[in-house]
Amino acid sequence: MFTDTHTHVFHPKIAEKAINQLHNHYGIKPRGTGVLEDLLARATRAGIDRVVVHTAATDPSQVIPANNWAINMERQSKRVTAFGTLHPDYAEPEKELERLRKAGIHGLKFHPDFQGFFLDDPKFYRLMEIIGDDWTLMIHVGDRLPPEKNPSCPKKMAALRRAFPGPRLIAAHLGGFSHWQYVVEHLAGLDVFFDTSSSLSFIDDDTLREIIAHHPAERLLFGSDYPLFDPGDEIRLLERRVVPLGVKLVDLLNAGTRLFPERT
Repeated sequence: MFTDTHTHVFHPKIAEKAINQLHNHYGIKPRGTGVLEDLLARATRAGIDRVVVHTAATDPSQVIPANNWAINMERQSKRVTAFGTLHPDYAEPEKELERLRKAGIHGLKFHPDFQGFFLDDPKFYRLMEIIGDDWTLMIHVGDRLPPEKNPSCPKKMAALRRAFPGPRLIAAHLGGFSHWQYVVEHLAGLDVFFDTSSSLSFIDDDTLREIIAHHPAERLLFGSDYPLFDPGDEIRLLERRVVPLGVKLVDLLNAGTRLFPERT
């Protein structure tokens, strides 16, 4: 079973607005429409059996609505595994974690850059203590600001791993969008999963080779970052750029399935 571990979908009423916001922020025209039906159709064409859908609460008031959406996505199809979200300023994280557990959700997404906190903020560390060891966390890492000025970066992600060795951590975008040279220095080789989302169209050959050489292949996950990119296009990029470095395509596509057991 092949899994796309990094996707996003939106309610049809706001999908067009969300797509425009992504376009404005990243300067990339999204390939998809941002609705679940389009994602699943593209996944099917690409040979992908399952998709992991992420959301992040941009402020504390959005935690409940975002998680309601995640719970709804989880119920839409057995092909969908949804991650919930929290915010460092949310008042009742224990209660929300229990609600997510009861709904069958076992993953959390954090996007420090969009959520307005630094990855090494003491408030986030306190939240991590509450979360404990039983969750899988997808964490956005990197952006165009220098690492010391950016809310997330490979060095901060490495410090988080060392401070909290228990939960499974996924560093999105090959460990740090636009921070890939620092991934080699700080993060590669640690007990952290990297997904391939929003990276293969931007990273240079030498840095990609260094990351692949220094990070265990079994901790590499396929992620398309739909709707920004199409899963089929991203698989073709894997074949062209990653497979020649000695990583088996079937292992990359299966890795997310091993991380998230099939739903019954």
